[in-house]
Amino acid sequence: MNEHTLIVGAGYAGSVMARELADAGRRVHVIDKRPHIAGNAYDELDEHGVLVHRYGPHIFHTNGERIFQYLSRFTEWRPYEHRVRGMVGGAPYPFPINRDTLNLLYGLDLDEAGAAAFFERVREPREPVLTSEDVVLNSVGRDLYEKFFLNYTRKQWGLDPSQLKAGVAARIPVRTNTDDRYFTDTFQAMPLHGYTKMFETMLDHPNIMVEVDVDFAEVRKRGGYDHIVYTGPIDAYFDFRFGHLPYRSLRFEHEHLAGVSQYQETGTINYPNDHAYTRITEFKHLTGQRHGGTSIVREYPQAEGDPYYPVPRAENEALFKRYEELARQEPNVTFVGRLAQYRYYNMDQVVGAALVAAKRLLGRGEDI
Repeated sequence: MNEHTLIVGAGYAGSVMARELADAGRRVHVIDKRPHIAGNAYDELDEHGVLVHRYGPHIFHTNGERIFQYLSRFTEWRPYEHRVRGMVGGAPYPFPINRDTLNLLYGLDLDEAGAAAFFERVREPREPVLTSEDVVLNSVGRDLYEKFFLNYTRKQWGLDPSQLKAGVAARIPVRTNTDDRYFTDTFQAMPLHGYTKMFETMLDHPNIMVEVDVDFAEVRKRGGYDHIVYTGPIDAYFDFRFGHLPYRSLRFEHEHLAGVSQYQETGTINYPNDHAYTRITEFKHLTGQRHGGTSIVREYPQAEGDPYYPVPRAENEALFKRYEELARQEPNVTFVGRLAQYRYYNMDQVVGAALVAAKRLLGRGEDI
């Protein structure tokens, strides 16, 4: 088989598609407008020798054994369970909210049944549950909502929780036990040598050519491709025919602290009510790297800039559906990934979506 495929974007969606097609004998040309592969998962040593994630923390977690095993072809792993604290009134509390959060915050001594009874007492029942505000008030009541969620959401999304679909807040659990892990997935780990190394291995194939710092429009003019896999913003592909799909962007403020072995107690600390940034992440927690100093990043959400998070509102979904209909009619083009499918995908979900798309393109069905 000598079919030639152009893949636009060298992040998870593009790289997984590239490897699957290359393994099936197709020639693949992967391009990316950035000067590097790995998309938003890109990591590198900073000027002080600390491994940092340039586009904010990426913590791999999944319940999909086959997805974990698939990526294990390209990396060894370092076991890592992410922990987060929420800074409220100048003190850090376990987040997502659990029994310890309640006991520390309110000076209580609740057991698991007591925590469940507490939540039941303070919750504000909502029916139907339509918005993120509904989800949180229905679960933990107004005081915890205002302390941990309200202002964080306003910073993160530039919208009130009452303006966002329920799924945003539904991603964050509430626990009556003392489990302080941010995720409870079966598989939680970090690529032992970093994400970029994993992507380099994935793209290391005689049928794959990688070109970075290049524009899709320019490459497209050259022609000569039997198929295009597009992982960029779907509205950009169609020259914003129906207008721009709303995204939330981020500005990252990286800082190195010389001579500081550890800056904070957990990998990430959220600041729901203070400062313009939403959170600070210290990378050595994530990577396990030993170094005399430490490097951190502060995240400042903003409206303009690279598209990171599709804004989950009903009108935005309706606009995406119009673009999706155009995509269905586009000959010999596959749209896959967070930006192309306008979905708030986790990393494992992007891998899964790409594996399904590759199987479909290769005529092998959709089971993975």
